[in-house]
Amino acid sequence: MFQLLKKRPIPKDGRQERWTLLEIDGRQVDVRVVENPRTTRLTLRLVPAAKTQESLKVTVPPGTPESEVDEFLLRNRNWAAARLSRLPEVTRIADGATIPLRGEPHRIMHSGLGRGIVSIGMEEDGKVIRVFGDPKFTPRKVGDFLKRQAKQDLTKAVKTYATALDVKPKSITLRDTTSRWGSCSSTGALNFSWRIILAPPEVLHYLAAHEVAHLREMNHSDRFWNHVRDICPDMEAHKTWLRAHGSKLHAVVV
Repeated sequence: MFQLLKKRPIPKDGRQERWTLLEIDGRQVDVRVVENPRTTRLTLRLVPAAKTQESLKVTVPPGTPESEVDEFLLRNRNWAAARLSRLPEVTRIADGATIPLRGEPHRIMHSGLGRGIVSIGMEEDGKVIRVFGDPKFTPRKVGDFLKRQAKQDLTKAVKTYATALDVKPKSITLRDTTSRWGSCSSTGALNFSWRIILAPPEVLHYLAAHEVAHLREMNHSDRFWNHVRDICPDMEAHKTWLRAHGSKLHAVVV
């Protein structure tokens, strides 16, 4: 069953957004309706569950009435239901959970109440992320550990590719974005999703090469892609991997 439910009130903080609920097979799904002055039509996309609680986002021109949004969602209900059914299962970071790290499964293992450190180790059943200290802080500690590992690997990769292209980034910042894995500002600041540390190292290196190449070409022209290909010859394979498996990385919830 797919059915529109009662709307939530429009926020009072000035945001140009509102909410609706959808029911799909007995599950209530939050939908964020966002007004964007740069769009001329309604669009619908999935939002990774790890970032926010909603699973769907509708972008609409300013002033679009709720009735038009309702009709749009009803017209696209089969598309939404099919995509939602294919979303990867959420993995919550906790003692005993298995998550990828540099493309390989690691079991999270609380190892005692000593100093609150996190480290990588090996057990008979495979690689583990050992967490010490108060068990209630395990998710936060593992999340912070993953971000440190991401910053470490990305910093090394960026340095390598920046040297190859004779450019110098202004800064490297980690974020938890859902619409893109990385970005490069006009000032030379590079931004990356920390979740790329969950992917195989060669995919992380492709992402670093991609953003560093923007320091030479702030576009996606043939010249830009030639720069990426020069420093990352297997870029097509890594792009394909990220496109196929990226949603699973977003399904790891800290």
